[in-house]
Amino acid sequence: MYTSSKHIILIVDDSAENLHVLSELLRPQYRVLAANSGEGCLRVANGREKPDLILLDVMMPGMDGYQVLARLLENPATRDIPVVFLTAMADAGDEERGLKLGAVDYITKPITPAVVLARAHTQLEAKMARDWLKDQNATLEAEVAHRMAENNLTQRASIRALAHLAETRDPETGNHILRTQGYVQRLANGLRQHPRFAATLSERYIDLLSRSAPLHDIGKVGIPDHILLKPGKLTPDEWTIMQTHAKLGSDAIEQAESDIEMPLPFLSLAKEIARWHHEKWDGSGYPDQLVGDAIPVSARLMAVADVFDALISVRVYKPALPYSEARRIIVEGRGKHFDPDVIDAFLAGFDDFVAIANRHLDVEVDGAIKASVSPPATP
Repeated sequence: MYTSSKHIILIVDDSAENLHVLSELLRPQYRVLAANSGEGCLRVANGREKPDLILLDVMMPGMDGYQVLARLLENPATRDIPVVFLTAMADAGDEERGLKLGAVDYITKPITPAVVLARAHTQLEAKMARDWLKDQNATLEAEVAHRMAENNLTQRASIRALAHLAETRDPETGNHILRTQGYVQRLANGLRQHPRFAATLSERYIDLLSRSAPLHDIGKVGIPDHILLKPGKLTPDEWTIMQTHAKLGSDAIEQAESDIEMPLPFLSLAKEIARWHHEKWDGSGYPDQLVGDAIPVSARLMAVADVFDALISVRVYKPALPYSEARRIIVEGRGKHFDPDVIDAFLAGFDDFVAIANRHLDVEVDGAIKASVSPPATP
């Protein structure tokens, strides 16, 4: 409810008589502050108690009302205080100028008390409404930001939960999802300005790509234990079954997409990565034998990240390779297994790959791969 006695009105006039008349008129309903110059107006307006309305004389020595208004509007602390010009200049052009400069109203002298009170009341009501709307908007914006942050966190946690669920089927993966997520993000950032990738690798795309990356092997939950956990080399038939994890993963994500009412971009990328991260540049990969640029960018980046991490990680059928050896093998796959430009980005960011690998090391504890917190000597 509007309570006029709580509002502060600043009157500015170089005439002591005018200040007295206006003060006597307004004080019964408002708290009144006064200044007899433009400079004084600015000091009061920037004081501890901000006025809710300024009644400003135009013709004053030194800084005139137009100049004062300009200063008030350029200052974030005072730009929202409504200003009503009070002036003896009755020409329509003067009034138009004042309103164009940002005044909310224009009252000519000699003043009519009822007019001044009515105009002041109207402008204070309008300011109160604007302030209320601003507060409501700020509250709504804060709530939206909170909900978005909450949804973002929920999405990330859900992705991690699914990825870790897949990891429970394969005790050798350890921090694989954290490392590959870091590698993919580094590759994407390294290619952002490249002519072949600039149109795709926006900041938003890279963020979604990073979120989706942990789901690349989600399809392994559908592979039987005797194949997934086999300590030796797979037979041709077993390898055929193992390869189905790519399609199993993309099919599961596609089913999740069909269960919701609107498409989610990160699920689309997750589906691409799950299905095609084992495709090869020369068409010899699986499951669809895609060739070159037919392989989505997301899958091309994940291919490098996944193979590099597999090479430097311990498996029951092999030891971890030194980083330099893994680097050599990756480079040998340039133009055959991997997109040549992606390999160039890998080489340019190789030190970062090593840093990411060291940050998320695995160690073997009781026959299972666990996360390590301290890096070994540089390989």
